[in-house]
Amino acid sequence: MSVRVLIIDDQNDVRRLLARHIHTGFESPSVAEYEPAARGRLPGDFSGSAYDAVLLGDQPGREIGVDWLRDLSRRNGFPPIIYLMLRPSPEAEELAIYAGAHACLSRQKIDHGALIAALRAAQARRGQFSRPAARADETARASRFGDALIRGFRFVSQIAESRVSSVYLAESERTGGEVALKVLHQPPDEGSGLRNFDRFLREYQIAAAIEHPNVARVHDFGVADDHAFIAMEYFPLGDLRGRIKQGLPPLRAVAFMRQMAEALRVLHGAGVLHRDLKPGNVMLRDESSVALIDYGLSKHVELDAAITNSGEIFGTPYYMSPEQGHGRDTDERSDIYSIGVIFYELLMRRKPYVAGTPMQVIYKHAHAPLPELKAELIHFENVLYRCIAKDPGQRYHSAEQLLDAVRELERDELER
Repeated sequence: MSVRVLIIDDQNDVRRLLARHIHTGFESPSVAEYEPAARGRLPGDFSGSAYDAVLLGDQPGREIGVDWLRDLSRRNGFPPIIYLMLRPSPEAEELAIYAGAHACLSRQKIDHGALIAALRAAQARRGQFSRPAARADETARASRFGDALIRGFRFVSQIAESRVSSVYLAESERTGGEVALKVLHQPPDEGSGLRNFDRFLREYQIAAAIEHPNVARVHDFGVADDHAFIAMEYFPLGDLRGRIKQGLPPLRAVAFMRQMAEALRVLHGAGVLHRDLKPGNVMLRDESSVALIDYGLSKHVELDAAITNSGEIFGTPYYMSPEQGHGRDTDERSDIYSIGVIFYELLMRRKPYVAGTPMQVIYKHAHAPLPELKAELIHFENVLYRCIAKDPGQRYHSAEQLLDAVRELERDELER
């Protein structure tokens, strides 16, 4: 049987050229064309079942092609998609593959051999992996996460839940690997849901641009059943809270402090404040390395308009800087304060400031004396106090400066 192809692109000449390539490479192919600018989005119930492959241009109807790619690739039984890019790059190709592309090719200079090879591979995959319609209900049940049906992932278990979102352990149908799937509770068009959705979107945008061993990897982002979701790296060992309860040798605490500072340097270098640093957002990659997660409360330093309302407080009071707790302007030194509080907890196995209410904890951060360390840990006080000084001007001015100090502290600890 010959190949059946659907071409989705707004340029007539591109569609005709692709059709000629297909007719040259296959005997009696079936080629259909779709013009997004004139006809809009494909209907939600369109499954592409009549085709072996889809050629999708990267600017359909003046929209973002990756959004189309995510939507179509998650439809049950949809044929493999060959993504055609005007300006191919390794970064763009990686993003397209994560979004569901079977292959990526240049649409500016079409390589006949690569196109035909990609179509033949798609045709073979279509025949091998197409699912019978009778399994659609079963697939839908496996892809249900709370109120959201998120195709492309299979439910394994629920990991955590908060007022804003739920986190699930899921299996990626594309890679077979485990991911942590964070799903926003509120649809983005409902009141405060818009603000939460903006934070969710920024979380993806930030993480997608950063590659560092101490920053968690984000694999995918999308909206399903009006619920935004992020698929991120899963950490089977959990977060720092368990290790704090068990107790850590001082050298391990310093090593974790250094890795957190290295992650902060990358985030701040990208113009980002985390603003919600706490042990629950510091994940164990293995027994000796950590990675920061959850930029849902983060903020681009360069943005003129803040997402949060004036004076609105986000974060966790136990780890908030005095200025953040009182709703004042924050900068990199506020994150440095939070890391200092975590460092104290790593060393002492308790929080520096506790009280009966969140506001009392916030008050203590601003007015209580600096917490003391045990006598055998007194040599850590200088670095600790430069992190958690009440006055931001007395703290380390940058993550780079903090990192230099922690590296020296680590060298000294190794020589003890």
